[in-house]
Amino acid sequence: MSDSNKILDSLLVISYQSGDKKALELLVKRWNKRLCLQAYRYTKDWDSAKDVVQDTWHTIIKKLILLRDANSFGSWAMTITSRKALDLVKKTAKTKKIEEVRLLENAKTEVSTEDKEKQISQILKIIPELPFEQRMVLKLFYLEEYSLNEISQITNVSLGTVKTRLFRAREKIKSIIKKGKDEKRT
Repeated sequence: MSDSNKILDSLLVISYQSGDKKALELLVKRWNKRLCLQAYRYTKDWDSAKDVVQDTWHTIIKKLILLRDANSFGSWAMTITSRKALDLVKKTAKTKKIEEVRLLENAKTEVSTEDKEKQISQILKIIPELPFEQRMVLKLFYLEEYSLNEISQITNVSLGTVKTRLFRAREKIKSIIKKGKDEKRT
């Protein structure tokens, strides 16, 4: 930037600090395009760059009265723009990452829901193969949602026997499922 431009900017800053509102309008006209280009270098999006520059001007207006070296207006304004653009880029990247994580979690949930449905279907096919006592305990515990104590009272057997039947039924189902998976692999 030429010295005459720097001097003009310096005079406009001093005029604004002295209370001349027109000086700010002239600074905006002189610097807005340059600040937009600077923001665009970071954001690669004109709409985002314009938003960054608008935010930059809000900051400049609030703090211009405090600027001690009027000659440094250009570098000061460019620094503000660059930092705000970088903040936006980081925020956008973080938002994209969060969205990607959400999409992955949703995909995992959908897959796991399908897997659960397959497992339930598999278990329902296996249950008829179990001994009557084990089927009864499974039905009362999982479908009817009775507690182990209640099942003990209903079936008129000890709590230990109910626990054993439930355990053996689960183990039998696990072994049948595992055996089926092993057969598919070979």
